[in-house]
Amino acid sequence: MHIELFGFETTPERFEASIRTASQQGFRRYWTPQIFGHDALTTIAVAGREVPGIRLGTAVVPTYPRHPMMLAQQALTVQSVIGGRLDLGIGPSHKPVVEGMWGYSFDRPIAHMRDYLTILTQLLAERRVSHSGETVVGRGEITPPPADAPTVLVAALGSQMLRLTGRLADGTITWMTGPATLRDHTVPTVNEAAAAAGRPGPQIVAGFPVCVTDDPDTARERAAKDLVVYGTLPSYRAMLDREGLSGPEDIAIVGAAAQVSDRIEALADCGVTSFAGSAFGTLDEQAATRETLIGLLSR
Repeated sequence: MHIELFGFETTPERFEASIRTASQQGFRRYWTPQIFGHDALTTIAVAGREVPGIRLGTAVVPTYPRHPMMLAQQALTVQSVIGGRLDLGIGPSHKPVVEGMWGYSFDRPIAHMRDYLTILTQLLAERRVSHSGETVVGRGEITPPPADAPTVLVAALGSQMLRLTGRLADGTITWMTGPATLRDHTVPTVNEAAAAAGRPGPQIVAGFPVCVTDDPDTARERAAKDLVVYGTLPSYRAMLDREGLSGPEDIAIVGAAAQVSDRIEALADCGVTSFAGSAFGTLDEQAATRETLIGLLSR
């Protein structure tokens, strides 16, 4: 299992500094979200050109605001700029965002993602597509700079989305999904769908908030406050409920360095192929967390 990083930098400058440090420390891949701050793919293009060696991934770009033809152009342009080191994580986002902020219908997210992946992956591979889907239409050619197609991962949580991911994408990246759920639900569902479709074994990237600390109670209180929104979004709430957890603070990996290391390493037995750690806590706790993750790179 690979040990990777998941960062929430607030500016492109901080992102560049973070990936430079991560590359120097030996991390193979760094994930960044697309929320309401900097544009993830633009930031990856700018910073990734300056920092060689490390793979860079989006976790994740929401699909509804970007037509797949446009996203294919953008992703291939970024892939060309940074020398083929992009991993494109995408996801449908959440009903309160899609309907409440963007004004789109979220009634058929599975059909939407099926059409979206069909158009996107064909364009990435062949630069042309003709697909009249139930929810998304894509017809035409694109001529971006020469580049290999990036891997495409889907933020898949429910069974239908996981099966779709196994059939059409290169893997999944999760958040707020616990070890038992990964072992009994996420991994077998996506792996079985990929095998049935004759596809290679998919990547299973599991993102977790992490804090190495000698004060776990305070760290969990901080997680409950900082991550509260994830307990209110329906898809994440379903994963927490499946795991039998009351809130995001219960899924955070918190404790002494040895305890944190053991919990992370145990995820490999759940079928996780890459662990993406998002450090939180005080500056000293974040530094201790990074040192612990560095220590896991050589195991």
